[in-house]
Amino acid sequence: MIDTLLEPFQFDFMRQAFAVGALVATVAAVLSCFLVLRGWSLMGDAISHAVLPGIVLAYIAGIPLSIGAFGSGLFCAVATGWIKTNSRIKEDTVMGVVFTGMFAIGLVLFSKTPSDLHLDHILFGNILGIEPGQLWETGILSALVLGSILVLRRDLLLVCFDPTHAHVLGRPVRVLTYVLLILLSLAIVASMKAVGLILVIAMLITPGATALLLVKRFDRMLLTAVTIAVGSSATGIYISFFRGASPAACVVLVQALVFVATLCFRGLRQTGLSLNK
Repeated sequence: MIDTLLEPFQFDFMRQAFAVGALVATVAAVLSCFLVLRGWSLMGDAISHAVLPGIVLAYIAGIPLSIGAFGSGLFCAVATGWIKTNSRIKEDTVMGVVFTGMFAIGLVLFSKTPSDLHLDHILFGNILGIEPGQLWETGILSALVLGSILVLRRDLLLVCFDPTHAHVLGRPVRVLTYVLLILLSLAIVASMKAVGLILVIAMLITPGATALLLVKRFDRMLLTAVTIAVGSSATGIYISFFRGASPAACVVLVQALVFVATLCFRGLRQTGLSLNK
């Protein structure tokens, strides 16, 4: 019985999957707190879809796919901000138009470009088949994102919580906003190989949203979100080994179940408090 339970840890590719999953989950969870606080959950969705044409163009040009993905994602973010500033259309509408258009362009380019790229791996990741070079790339990008957030945490928090107050205090609100978008694009590129472009959306939203239900202080929110994300990652990958399911999908499913359970617990707890008054 014990041997069966410990079987996943006997394989190198599974141990690597656990490590990569924890790393990606940490980065996504930290960013999710800022995105949820800023009301930018849809921005993660937009950028993750918009990187597809950049990936295909990078493949055609013979350059690293991560460079194309980052450039395409950043273009989506900047284009969304520019259109919003120069039109009467609301931000969520602009994001919907931009990312669906860029995703469609990516699909057309992909279908017309002979390659050995697998669309399933791009969209849903391949955490069990990450190569050493890709592992180093994920680690470096994740460290860059986490280090930048650590240095700029107070300013980013102020901009996300109250941009007007940040402007009054003399903070470069526009610069910090673009810094956050750059970090978001880098996080998506870092997570792309492991969980894919579609499932990274959930990892950039669910941990922060779950933590927001449980705590009221931002520092505790960060810690709670990372704990939930890393725990869900390990649990999802572990379950996928025995069920033969997609590891990334299992991770996202566990995160969703934790969110639902937290929502129910919070509702019951609130009911209990109201009854005790």
